[in-house]
Amino acid sequence: METASRFAVGLTGGIGCGKTTVADLFAARGAAVIDTDQIAHSLTAPHGAAMPALIEEFGPDYATPDGALDRAKMRALAFSDPSARARLEGILHPRIREATAAAALLADGPYTIFVVPLLIESGTWRERVARVLAIDCSEETQVARVMARNGMAEDQVRAIMAAQVTRARRLEEAHDVILNDAGIDALLPQVERLHRFYLDEAARLTMPPSQRL
Repeated sequence: METASRFAVGLTGGIGCGKTTVADLFAARGAAVIDTDQIAHSLTAPHGAAMPALIEEFGPDYATPDGALDRAKMRALAFSDPSARARLEGILHPRIREATAAAALLADGPYTIFVVPLLIESGTWRERVARVLAIDCSEETQVARVMARNGMAEDQVRAIMAAQVTRARRLEEAHDVILNDAGIDALLPQVERLHRFYLDEAARLTMPPSQRL
């Protein structure tokens, strides 16, 4: 996917950090937001485009009666069997890339934000965006949010967190960081500051090279 002609930001963060909340705040300010998690969900929704391949690979037991991916069952398999996780990713990731590229071509707004939970882990997204924005919060906050939101047990949440890059690594890779421990009132000024910065960067990218500082 080419993003060189358009200023793009990769938004990432661990589970429960509030990526969707922050992305929605940028969208409200006019940014074009493309969420790879939403794309993945559409691919694995009832009769989604990835479902025939997933059923062929893993069997009909991994589909719900309405034809969607049984996410809880697949999650349990993927975390217990690395080879199954690799097979799952082999089916989903190319389709996510294709759908993301198609969405990027249609994106409107002064700049694009790609929401990519596994941006650091993927190894390829870093070259596709101008800046990496990490949404950060304490691990205790992550666990509490996911338990409340998804009804998972603490050990399940921590297993997912353990499969992602560490908080320290994510912060080290990021150009920009938004702290999301203290609620919406604390988020708003952080988002506004970065939105204005991204607008400036997007405008600068449209200038002739001789005029860029």
